[in-house]
Amino acid sequence: MNKMDTQPLRRSRAFLTVFLKEVRENLRDRRTLTSAFLMGPLLTPLLFVMIISVTINRELDKAEQPLKVPVIGAQYAPNLLGALEAGGVVPQPALADPERAVRDQQADLVLRIAPDYPKAWRKGEPVQVELIYDSSQRDSSTPVERVTKLVEGYSRQQGAMRLIARGLSPALGSPVIVAKRDQATAQSRAVLMFNMLPYLFVLTIFIGGMYLAIDLTAGERERQSLEPLFANPVPRWKIFLGKLAAICAFSTASLVICLVAFSVVGGFIPTEKLGMEVHLGASFALYVLLLQLPLIVLLGALQSMVAAFAKSYREAQTYLSVLMMVPILPSIALMVMPLKPQDWMYAVPLLGQHLGIIDLVRGDGVATVPLALCLAGTSLAALVVALVTMQLYRSERLAISG
Repeated sequence: MNKMDTQPLRRSRAFLTVFLKEVRENLRDRRTLTSAFLMGPLLTPLLFVMIISVTINRELDKAEQPLKVPVIGAQYAPNLLGALEAGGVVPQPALADPERAVRDQQADLVLRIAPDYPKAWRKGEPVQVELIYDSSQRDSSTPVERVTKLVEGYSRQQGAMRLIARGLSPALGSPVIVAKRDQATAQSRAVLMFNMLPYLFVLTIFIGGMYLAIDLTAGERERQSLEPLFANPVPRWKIFLGKLAAICAFSTASLVICLVAFSVVGGFIPTEKLGMEVHLGASFALYVLLLQLPLIVLLGALQSMVAAFAKSYREAQTYLSVLMMVPILPSIALMVMPLKPQDWMYAVPLLGQHLGIIDLVRGDGVATVPLALCLAGTSLAALVVALVTMQLYRSERLAISG
């Protein structure tokens, strides 16, 4: 619990005095320290890297290890089965109800070969095999893609052999060939995997200053220590700026710890196995910190404003828990509606930071104009919210508990 400072504050050093007082007192608060310097900044990178690493290794194992696939009608296409076995597929006994088995996740996929397969094959007619799977099951995507490629490869091989047997060139069977020219670099391919990274940084900032913002407004109000503080001959805006600076200091420290942690543990993500590159080193960290600086002020002012409406510490926690959902909106919006970035989007707080960090992950860097728009737009929003919160600090009701 904060200890009320009853000594008069000097007008010329009011801001610095309030700032140092709040920082010093909250450095003694284990709950604030745990949330600001441990929970968000350290656990978030560790959990993120662990999840990404496990996902990559799991998908690679699926792509390389023998794949067990139940096959219905295996006796009708022994050569096709041989090609699948050569590709690592291990045929399993047929299932009585393959559709139900897939829906119940007893099998990722089932291969079904029709009884008329041999007859159509001998006539040289197209034959069809069925892959029964559930696309809503993420585990099935890699096995389905793997079996599909093997069947298609076998089909092309047999088609070419039929053409050669008739004295024709195999090229006649492929009059149009698509040559894919993927312009993605090894670094830009990592964007899809690291799309949530901007949200994690914002979440770290939010958590880093949340408990401090609650304690310095709703907490002191509940302890009835705001009223004697406001009784000092110091402008309310100086008191607010001192508290805001303390919140920003904790949020910035939390973000810096998070960036350092990412730069260390990021090297353990096996992205090279997927042909990707990710650089989360010092240059990346400095640009992220620059992009987030005005957002730190904006979130600190916003947290103070919301906490000012709460009558108790617990009520402020409820309000800020709801507010915590706001930073995730840009990430969700861009995942649901992929948009081509426009310059004006960088001026929108949260969205501009998201796009800027994605640019950094892609290895493109942030151009001067988008960077300036991002800093200016978020700084303007921070100024507006700070002015509104200053007005709240001028109200006598803020100091009264209950």
